[in-house]
Parts: sequence; C-alpha cells; structure tokens
Amino acid sequence: MELAAGGFSGEQFQEACAELQQPAVAGADWQLLVETSGISIYRLLDQKTGLYEYKVFGVLEDCSPTLLADVYMDLDYRKQWDQYVKELYEQECNGQTVVYWEVKYPFPMSNRDYVYLRQRRDLDVEGRKIHVVLAQSTSVPQLVERSGVTRVKQYKQSLAIESDGKKGSKVFMYYFDNPGGQIPSWLINWAAKNGVPNFLKDMARACQNYLKKT
Repeated sequence: MELAAGGFSGEQFQEACAELQQPAVAGADWQLLVETSGISIYRLLDQKTGLYEYKVFGVLEDCSPTLLADVYMDLDYRKQWDQYVKELYEQECNGQTVVYWEVKYPFPMSNRDYVYLRQRRDLDVEGRKIHVVLAQSTSVPQLVERSGVTRVKQYKQSLAIESDGKKGSKVFMYYFDNPGGQIPSWLINWAAKNGVPNFLKDMARACQNYLKKT
C-alpha cells in the first residue's frame, strides 16, 4: 500500500489495532518461531526476497501504554538505552519529518542505516485506547548513502499498544527489513529469537528509568 499524502492511511492504523484483538497468524504460512517471557514471535517467508516478516505479540508488565509509546517515540532517549544505536535523529526534508538511524553491526559486517517516515496516532477503538506507531523506509536527496555503511531500502514496522487490564501493556509489533549484503543466516535467526525479546525487555527497563528522569 502506498503512503497517503502527509503520512500513512487510516486503514494501516486500523490493521495494526486489529492484530491486538485478533492476531492474524492463522490460515497463513506464519510459523511460531519462539515463545519466551510472555512474548510470542511468528515469522512468514517473503517469497520476493527470501527473507522473513515477523509478528510479535506479548505483554510488558509494569509499563503503561502511554509511557511505552512515549519512550518508543523519544529518539534522544533511545540513544541512551539502545546499545546498537550509532546515530539517530529527525530531520525536515521536503516538508516531511524523516528519521535517520544508523545501527551498529558486529565486525566484520558494515553498519546499516535507515531513512524512514514514522507517525503516531492515539486511537479510541470501541472504548479501547490504542497507541499506534507506523514506520516505513523512504528516500530523500538530503540524506545520501554513506561510504562504509549499507543503506536498508526496504523497512516497515508497525507497533500497537494498549492496556493489559492491569498496570502493563499488551503489545503487537510487525517488522520487516532487508538488510542487504551477505548476512549469515545464524545472525538473522539470532536477531529474531533473541534480539526482539531483548529489545522489548530493554524498552521496558527504559520505561522505569524514564519515569525517574521526568
């Protein structure tokens, strides 16, 4: 689906909301990859690229939905708690706010960088308050590719958050990127099985520290 003028379509936000209530993994070739610490990760082979799309479902306890969404959107704060961030900032380009993000990769691989649009909406769905953040790669002439860093040109992410009915958050995340280059399959599998749960745990921990700093 193409990006609508000025952002993402309402349908894209609704699709992310729907996954919280009824995960869309049945009837397709989605495979359960791992279940750990209350987090389930599914994957689906993308026939065009030979890579996998991922869906993540879980609960982050002791982290309210609004706080979690605020922490996720705070790029300056992410540079403090996400050890894989090399560079991360927003920039106005052609009337749109884009994000530049460089990610540290282990030696001897080149770092990856991303240029993407993102948008947050706080929705009321039949009395349920749901925070949704959408992101998708884009290209702007102001942010050219850098020597020694591989540009990720296919990147898409959705995040939907609502209350778990207690003090925590019920979370859905969709994720796909094509990192380019020759990435060993063991690293891709490790990132899916360990990187995503660890990222969510780090973000939950960052929520507690965020409360202390505000």
